[in-house]
Amino acid sequence: MTAAPLFLEKGGAFLTLKNRRTMTTLKDLSQHLGLSVTQVSRAMNDHWDVKQSTKERVWKAAEELGYKPNLTARKLVTGKSGTVCFVQEGIPPKEEAWLFMQIISNLSREFTRLGRQFLFHLADESDDVLGAYENLVRGKTVDGFVLINPKNQDPRIDFLLKRDVPFVCHGRAMDDALYPYYDIDNYAVGYNLTSLLISQGHREIAFLNGREGLAFSTRRHRGYLDALEEGGIEFDAGFVAHGQMVEAFGHDEAARLLTRTDGPRPTGFVASNTRIASGIFRACTEFGLSVPQDVSIVAHDDALSEVRSDSLPTPLTVTVAPLSESWAPMARLLTAAIDGAPLEKTQILQPVEVIERASIAPAS
Repeated sequence: MTAAPLFLEKGGAFLTLKNRRTMTTLKDLSQHLGLSVTQVSRAMNDHWDVKQSTKERVWKAAEELGYKPNLTARKLVTGKSGTVCFVQEGIPPKEEAWLFMQIISNLSREFTRLGRQFLFHLADESDDVLGAYENLVRGKTVDGFVLINPKNQDPRIDFLLKRDVPFVCHGRAMDDALYPYYDIDNYAVGYNLTSLLISQGHREIAFLNGREGLAFSTRRHRGYLDALEEGGIEFDAGFVAHGQMVEAFGHDEAARLLTRTDGPRPTGFVASNTRIASGIFRACTEFGLSVPQDVSIVAHDDALSEVRSDSLPTPLTVTVAPLSESWAPMARLLTAAIDGAPLEKTQILQPVEVIERASIAPAS
């Protein structure tokens, strides 16, 4: 499959990467599949009331025959641009560059599959990010937006809801989610991982979480707190740290806690991702501690190829929800929202799987 028409925009300048042109028409697809042109068109546009099996059959045939939608014709008929947008506030830190490019490229690919163009807008960090949304909405250049990393109370969500502009969010803010979203059960991440350690007799349990104020971090923290309370364990604020979800954060916070002098030291760690867990492993090695004989470690695994949870020094006990499985549903959900699907058809809460491996043992 060819890459998406990817538009890079900053300061009004555009760089466009165009797909190759093909001669296959909607009528050709219709005849090839034995479906009406209307059926094929609605399937190609991922209408919510078309069977998933029909959509997949049409998409497969479109790929095989090299069909590309005529976006200009679509705009004339529907009054919509056929373009969706992702707004990024400033350049991501270098530690996040690899993951960020994965997100952008996968979203681009999935929207292409649905016959839509994907616009990436880089907003200046010194500007009010809502100004970027305001300009794009006022200019009527996009049909909807993709949001990621929602805050507990997110001004982007409030702005788009008030303007009645379609969007899909990777995650949910902490208020009532009256908008399309794809999320995993982040409360279960914190609760299940902490409960696993408690079941092995651990009572000094540290939690190294994502940045404070992000909704997924808040939900995981609540799960952690509830598991402690159910286990009859008093909460120790010194056992919790929030930060960038990278190995350096895991290493530095683990080193601080393992040399703690103002209270007990942890026998177990809950890490909010495998990169943090990798840093905890490194700190344990530096202090001559073995996993799981001296310290038990559990983590959430986004199933990124960068750090494999089963390839760490000791295979890691994890909750798993592959990040890669979110992009196709998000593209479908936004497309459905743009086409007027009911709210209940545009919300997915994905459960997490628990995989127990060798990184956890009874507390010594």
